[in-house]
Amino acid sequence: MGVGMGLGLEFDALLAGILGLLIGSFLNVVIYRLPKMMEQQWAQEAAELSGVAPQPAATFNLLVPRSRCSACGHVIRWYQNIPVVSYLFLKGKCAACGNPYSVRYPIVEALTGVLFFFCVWRWGWTPIALAWSGFSAALLVLALIDWDTTLLPDDVTLPLLWAGLLVAALQWNPAISLNSALWGAVAGYLSLWLVYWAFKLATGKEGMGYGDFKLFAALGAWFGWPALIPMILMASVIGAVIGIAMKFSSGLREGGYVPFGPFLAGAGFTAMVFGPQSILRFIGL
Repeated sequence: MGVGMGLGLEFDALLAGILGLLIGSFLNVVIYRLPKMMEQQWAQEAAELSGVAPQPAATFNLLVPRSRCSACGHVIRWYQNIPVVSYLFLKGKCAACGNPYSVRYPIVEALTGVLFFFCVWRWGWTPIALAWSGFSAALLVLALIDWDTTLLPDDVTLPLLWAGLLVAALQWNPAISLNSALWGAVAGYLSLWLVYWAFKLATGKEGMGYGDFKLFAALGAWFGWPALIPMILMASVIGAVIGIAMKFSSGLREGGYVPFGPFLAGAGFTAMVFGPQSILRFIGL
């Protein structure tokens, strides 16, 4: 690769990273609002099923209302919402009341920027780089929503699944055939579905949710069926280690559960960056 080409690729990756910072700011909105939108929808459906007229609610979606401080209601201006920069300039506090903002906001923005930078640095301005950038954004959203709420929204898992199959069908990723992606989706869903029912029949308890099946199916669509075993091994090993650590540190939440989605997402990121087979080396197999 020539010097000019290398500098051009690095500049392209830098632009992608800046775009990732901006998208990361929007992902923070999705992570916070999507579960609340789901709860609002469930409440309306429950009211309709019970024959009670649902109470009219103020418009609440990913765009409306504008972002506000949760403590004082101060509307956040555009110059107070510049990814990472505004958080640092305001020292992580509301400009109106001084209420501290979560450090997660700049972390999500920065991490999205790094992921977008990586995708373009590795694949250039190509359709597959765009696809992997979208994959990264969706996986990050799912990991954090699941960690917060134990929900894996169909609004994200199902498009992620179909996108993986579409990428394979369009041959944007020559390493994954449509046949491998299709059977990866099928095997990903059925494998965890069988584990779910085996655990439930043996213990009478539900060990995971249906969202985990759909997320694993999506990973199978993106990486093909041979990648499923390395990814489920990594997610299970790391999930067990963290779960045990949280138990001994009294960090488990009520019910003693640890959501599985973030660990599946971690395996997905590892497979994207290093390749699925690297996971076996990572966990010592």
